[in-house]
Amino acid sequence: MAVAQDSTGDTAPPSIVHETVGVQPEGFTTATVEIIKADGTICEVCMWLADTAEERSRGLMGVTDLGTAAGMAFVFEQPTSGSFYMFQTVTPLSIGWFAPGGALVSMADMAPCESNDSSQCDRFPAGAEFDLAIEVFQGDLAVVGVEPGSSARVIKATEAEACPADSTL
Repeated sequence: MAVAQDSTGDTAPPSIVHETVGVQPEGFTTATVEIIKADGTICEVCMWLADTAEERSRGLMGVTDLGTAAGMAFVFEQPTSGSFYMFQTVTPLSIGWFAPGGALVSMADMAPCESNDSSQCDRFPAGAEFDLAIEVFQGDLAVVGVEPGSSARVIKATEAEACPADSTL
């Protein structure tokens, strides 16, 4: 898992440790996401990047292991008010949506959808327009710095094939 770093370069407590090795995202690159907590603390985390329509529609389907990434960042070219669902997603997730400009819009915990029919899956709307959504394993939003009053942005020119080796615990 990734280690959150604050603005001094210190690392956050190693509280994101998922022991299971399983199915990791394939066909995605990674990027660094800067999350600014309500108290001004800056956390930089490496996340899988879903910045095309195909990548956003696939997301974390079937994923049981994030590898060294803290989660997945869904980036939209234009603000949207769409919703997320958990079709073929086997791991419970938490999501935070961020408005253009970076302010947190809302958060939700999402349970896997066990139906083989995507129309039967619960939809999770943000409740306002957003252009960035961050998904992590359920319960890990606060660990990466997402909390009421926080903001987030993908840092330009940080896209890479994988998270840096020093981001693992």
